[in-house]
Amino acid sequence: MKDYPILRQLNGPKDLQALPEEKLSALAEEIRGYMVDCVSKNGGHLAASLGAVELIIALHRVYTDEADRLIFDVGHQAYAHKILTGRRDAFATLRQEGGLSGFPKREESPYDAFNTGHASTSLSAALGMVRAKQLLHEKGHVAAVIGDGALTGGLAYEALDDGGDSKLPLVVILNDNEMSISRNVGAMSRSLSRLRASRGYNRLKRFVVRVLENGMVGRRMSKNLEGFKNRIKRFVLQNTFCEEMGFTYLGPIDGHDIPQMISLLREAKALERPVVVHVITQKGKGYGLSEQNPEKFHGIAPFSPDTGAVASSGAPSCSVAFGETVLQLATEDQRVVAITAAMRDGTGLRPFFDRFPERAFDVGIAEEHALTMAAGMAVEGLKPVAAIYSSFLQRAIDQVYHDICLQKLPVVIGVDRAGLVGQDGETHQGIYDPALLCAMPHLSVYAPATLSELRAMVRLAVERGEPSAIRYCRGTLPEGQGEEPVTYGKWATLRPAADVVIVAAGPLVQAARRVAEELSCGLVEARFYKPLDHALLDDLRRQGCKLIVAEENVAALSLYVAAYCPELTVRPLCLPDGPVPQATVARQRTLGGIDEAAMREAVKELRRTHG
Repeated sequence: MKDYPILRQLNGPKDLQALPEEKLSALAEEIRGYMVDCVSKNGGHLAASLGAVELIIALHRVYTDEADRLIFDVGHQAYAHKILTGRRDAFATLRQEGGLSGFPKREESPYDAFNTGHASTSLSAALGMVRAKQLLHEKGHVAAVIGDGALTGGLAYEALDDGGDSKLPLVVILNDNEMSISRNVGAMSRSLSRLRASRGYNRLKRFVVRVLENGMVGRRMSKNLEGFKNRIKRFVLQNTFCEEMGFTYLGPIDGHDIPQMISLLREAKALERPVVVHVITQKGKGYGLSEQNPEKFHGIAPFSPDTGAVASSGAPSCSVAFGETVLQLATEDQRVVAITAAMRDGTGLRPFFDRFPERAFDVGIAEEHALTMAAGMAVEGLKPVAAIYSSFLQRAIDQVYHDICLQKLPVVIGVDRAGLVGQDGETHQGIYDPALLCAMPHLSVYAPATLSELRAMVRLAVERGEPSAIRYCRGTLPEGQGEEPVTYGKWATLRPAADVVIVAAGPLVQAARRVAEELSCGLVEARFYKPLDHALLDDLRRQGCKLIVAEENVAALSLYVAAYCPELTVRPLCLPDGPVPQATVARQRTLGGIDEAAMREAVKELRRTHG
């Protein structure tokens, strides 16, 4: 391996554990250089992983037993973990078809203890593992690394509440990359952490408590001392939330000081009770461009490592078109408000936040809260628009049903990244929302095939004032010219009916157009998953057409069409049951049997069998 002499010697955690401590800082810099080299070619979540290098080195120096488990929340920060656990050479295949996943994956390595990709799951999983080890009388320790962003998710607090009450040896490492350490406060905190984590201190504390609890005077002294101690803690640490939840709090600590972290992590591991270790890291550490703009390098496409430049198609993304339209509606109507769950930039809502900060709400990684809050806003007369990635909307399906749809509230949900998403892999595919959303009462589900349709649908959904979901793909769509105006509940006939008619939705419409022209088929654009265009379907039924229903998701539209027209021949062209592996979107369509070749074969098959 060129230019990485220390890293070249490491083929697994045992090699890291044998490395002299004085070489660890140099190893961290080599790992960063290797990360930038690989991610610049393949894309990925770079900034968080750059910031967690020393932390991961320290963890693998402390958690050395084969029975130990390390869990990384989401996994954005786990690239160094992959490199150090026998996947150094394979790291060059990151996020490529057949290559390493961008997230921890049990099928990939025994060192990946739990599959992740969505936020806030690590603490619950880790507590489950600790309880399992206790019940099975197995050895090994469990530590979960969670970022301050993922800690905004409600599931994390449910786990903290249960974990603190359990008294079990769960170690939570809070990787905080948003705060800087004040020199004075940091020194005081480190001193207090060393004192409170030391075995001698804890033995002394237990001894004093036992002595004081014997006798009335002792109990009174103990109570007064406890109150005095708590007042000091609140004054010095300013936040005793973790300890009030039942966790011993250690930190904050410099997350780039390897020896200090090793020492504190060893003490946390030895305490054998719930512990939170607060680690301060710098997002993008060691790569100047990422340090200056960590949001850009959080999740980035292939880029120039020298300039940070990313190739652009020049066309606005669907997210940008969505955000621009919501902003325009807000200038026309002061009741329009925007909501997102930690995705201001990704959902295209940054300009809205800049223009109308008092009407824009980023609730953190809390999709359930976002939608129920939107419902409350709607009850009071506002027009909330909530933009949420399809794969993250799954967390809030009950809120869509219980809080929005049953009350018929005018909440518009922008379902971003709907459909296949490429190299982010199976945890991020937006292919399940139609099956979930179409089952909801009173909910309309829009499916634009062009940017102009997307803009029109956002406006239509807000103006109609009813529960609505508008699903649009990652990347962009054609701009669209000379289209039929978008009318609620109506599909668009793009080619007149023939013996075979392709009914296509969203990003598959353009491929369906090429196939229909080549094979002289009819073509209908299903602009709505729900409601169906009953009048058009009735017309196709009267003409005896055979339908191919093409959708970039698991079966949803095709099932509703077949249920409405049971006497029609309906050939579903949708993704099969099972997760979609990482690859390019074009390749995923081929693997899933929904590309142009699959459409052609479906047309020919229908004509052979039903001609």
